[in-house]
Amino acid sequence: MNDLTYRRAADVDAAIATVSADPGAVFLAGGTTVLDLALKDAVTHPSVIVDIGRLPLRGITEDEDRLRVGALTTMEELAAHPALRRRVPFVREALLAGASTQLRNMATIGGNVLQRTRCRYFRDRAVHACNKREPGSGCAALTGAARMHAILGAGPDCIAVHASDLCVALVALDAELHLQGPDGRRTVPLRDFYVPPAGRPDVENVLRHGEMITRIDIPMPPEGARSGYLKVRDRTSYEFALVSAAAAMSMSGETITAARLALGGVGTVPWRAPAAERVLIGAPAVTSTFRAAAEAAIDTPFTVPGTAFKIELAKRTVVRILRTVSGAR
Repeated sequence: MNDLTYRRAADVDAAIATVSADPGAVFLAGGTTVLDLALKDAVTHPSVIVDIGRLPLRGITEDEDRLRVGALTTMEELAAHPALRRRVPFVREALLAGASTQLRNMATIGGNVLQRTRCRYFRDRAVHACNKREPGSGCAALTGAARMHAILGAGPDCIAVHASDLCVALVALDAELHLQGPDGRRTVPLRDFYVPPAGRPDVENVLRHGEMITRIDIPMPPEGARSGYLKVRDRTSYEFALVSAAAAMSMSGETITAARLALGGVGTVPWRAPAAERVLIGAPAVTSTFRAAAEAAIDTPFTVPGTAFKIELAKRTVVRILRTVSGAR
């Protein structure tokens, strides 16, 4: 077992300085990912863990057009906020579907955004071929059991799926991340935060070493918008998605005037479907429209024998959530 130093940060600047000074240092918030990877699975080997759990990065502020969510706000705290039920119920649905109550009371929103893949090969040290863990070693999932893996954004380098439910809904809403690091502050749209695995599966996002998420801004859709989150999984208790879909739309009569659609369980990153949105906007809310949107959403998938079934399952999931949200018969 590697030596490990634990430190508790007094403030944001001190936390950033401590992690920036050591390439092996990491931030610790709720710990539901870091502790698993470092202490349980021994997939990562940090030298210093900097506890930021008591920093003033917790809380939710509701403005007219957005929610401003501190990165240390827990999943349960966000799920309980009345604005979610009133304006964006699919964010609440994604939160509740994403973890057990015990985990939601510990896991932070910032940590959820940064969670790592649940790929069995990435998390098993006995498997050598994992480009995400050991660049250049190959991808064991290509020829192994791959039922839970990605078909969108995937390729011969990596087919590991992004596991977050919440981030599917957040990508659909164009959420923004506020970051702070040794070089100052910046804002990054969530859709630009994640890096597809082609060439460098070990690089998962644009976060720099020593940089932390301090806040997530969630834009609110117009009043009257409808939304929903559908998660298809092997069991209804705590389980990761085979396919999930987050949809939001506004309608004038039977015509769709605005649409947002994102997919989970099938993408190497939370997968926004702009081509499907273009099919929906201006079209009638009927099954033929939804089927056309589903075809557009699942464009040029990369499959292996264990994941080919997800193409049709994802299309049916898209049609079902669009019918549900629109109220179409």
